[in-house]
Amino acid sequence: MEHLLLSVHVLAGILFVGGSAIATSLFPRYVPVTAQVTAPVTPVADDSVDDGRSRAVALALHRITRGYSLGGLIVPAAGLVLAVVQGRTGEIWIILAVVLTAAAGFLLAVQIYPRQRDALATPGDRAKLRPLSMTAGFYNLLWTIVVVLMIVRPGAGEGA
Repeated sequence: MEHLLLSVHVLAGILFVGGSAIATSLFPRYVPVTAQVTAPVTPVADDSVDDGRSRAVALALHRITRGYSLGGLIVPAAGLVLAVVQGRTGEIWIILAVVLTAAAGFLLAVQIYPRQRDALATPGDRAKLRPLSMTAGFYNLLWTIVVVLMIVRPGAGEGA
């Protein structure tokens, strides 16, 4: 049973958390922004200006953020069940991982996803996307710390 729970926990983390981390990071790059006319635009050969932004790609990344994040709920669920089965719920690395996972989920639910939705509804300028990029980076940092905790396991018993 432990091997199955650990496998589900790790695979869900790779697929769902990894997918949501990538989608949140890429979203600000693709969401359309309003044109800022500060100098005459020099047309390219085909008279179009293309900065690589795409509403369709941004919308897909927004959907991936939502869907993969919901699927990512499997990660803490399987992790908590595994911790209970192994009798490790009192170990500091488990407690820290739970707190950081909750923080990442909270950040995603109340900051990242709503800001993505707003950016799609009313395109702003690039400066307004910087906080979203920074928040996505912090979300990814939280998950990186959780992964390091899972590997290093500070405070775990001998031979753990």
